[in-house]
Amino acid sequence: MGGVPDELWRQILEMGIQNSKLNYKDLCCISISCRRLHRLSSEDSLWLLLLSSDFSSPNQLNPNLNNATSASAKSTYKIKFDREKARKVAAHRRAVLRKESEVLEFERKIREIESGLRQETEKMRDTAAELSNLHKARQAYVALNVWQPEVIRGRQKQIVEQSAVPVESRVHSLEMELKLCRQRISSFDKAYSYEKRRLEMAMEQLASLKYHPLRDHKFISHGDKEGNKKRKKLKTSHNSVIGSTYRLV
Repeated sequence: MGGVPDELWRQILEMGIQNSKLNYKDLCCISISCRRLHRLSSEDSLWLLLLSSDFSSPNQLNPNLNNATSASAKSTYKIKFDREKARKVAAHRRAVLRKESEVLEFERKIREIESGLRQETEKMRDTAAELSNLHKARQAYVALNVWQPEVIRGRQKQIVEQSAVPVESRVHSLEMELKLCRQRISSFDKAYSYEKRRLEMAMEQLASLKYHPLRDHKFISHGDKEGNKKRKKLKTSHNSVIGSTYRLV
């Protein structure tokens, strides 16, 4: 390494940055390897290349940057990097908030669908009960006409004629209402399944946005599990040995 001139090392670093092989992390790692590379990696030309490749034209960032020192170019990159990081963090926070609002909206729709489904189910149950009672009453009326006297049959006929809604018409309306309730319940079931799938997808996306590899990592190693198994096995064998000893005694 000592026989390689600085110009060659400088060209190697510049080619690495221009070909997107080296980024700011690699340049910082190179700078701590030795004093020579620390000096070369802190030059203004390398950080100007990083500024132009990672952000925008360095002349747009600072008109006097070409006349600045290497420390100012490096500090300019640090400022831009911190701003870009803050922008990404804010954008990520907004994305999380939007996804949380979507989850809440899906949950609200699901609650509304469940409420409508319960109402339609109760309505269908009441309609079916009333229709069943009307069928039973009509069957009982037909059965009673077989043995009732003429006077009683005439009185019942008069009562039926005085009623506002005929029995047949009421039965027909109840049957149509029951059919309509079933159709509404079917549509509610389809809407519930659709919104449930959307909610599950939104919750998965939200969990992916909130996932942090270090914070969410469970510090349970494979070695600990194996150790626990071995301890349980040793404890079991120890208890069996003690039991056999007591039996021998």
